[in-house]
Amino acid sequence: MSRNPMLAVGFAASLALGVTAAQAQTSTAPNTMSPPSATNSSSAASPGMKKASKSEQHFLKEAIEGDLSEMKVGKLAQQNGESQDVKQFGQTLEQDHSANLQQAQNLAQQDGVTPPTAPSAKQMKIYDRLSKEHGAAFDKAFARAMVKDHKQDIAKFDKQAKKKDAVGQFAQQTLPTLHKHLQMAQSILHKDEAVGSGAMSK
Repeated sequence: MSRNPMLAVGFAASLALGVTAAQAQTSTAPNTMSPPSATNSSSAASPGMKKASKSEQHFLKEAIEGDLSEMKVGKLAQQNGESQDVKQFGQTLEQDHSANLQQAQNLAQQDGVTPPTAPSAKQMKIYDRLSKEHGAAFDKAFARAMVKDHKQDIAKFDKQAKKKDAVGQFAQQTLPTLHKHLQMAQSILHKDEAVGSGAMSK
């Protein structure tokens, strides 16, 4: 009977050491599992990044160049135009394309496209030609240029709007504004032609 207390003490000590070791393993287990979960979360976020196709990049760059050009020509119309219709149309161009430009720039950056900061060389040639005109001569040249330009823009945006993606949705949302601008330009041109034909008949 005298040996039992010693055996009990020894057994209790070995049991305590076993429990301590088990607790130590349990406390370190979460730390060994945390890195894989972090890796999984980062890899899950990567598919959200989208790079625009070449056709989308080309469309967005042309859209931004067009906005910059229309804003510039719109300001010029307010300065060099003679009729109130031309001046009002110029203000409308500047305001509408300024709002559209911001949307196009944001979309381009999201798709990994570097937005242009100036109109194209072709658009600058048109601007330089118009800048040399004033009064009635400017009104006529401006209206003709805007009718031609917006017909071309509508064709491009109409084609892009058929695509079921963010760029296509942007094109679809922009089309009503482009149609409105075309109607305004055509109205100015028709009035100018009506005035011209009336003067010739006299």
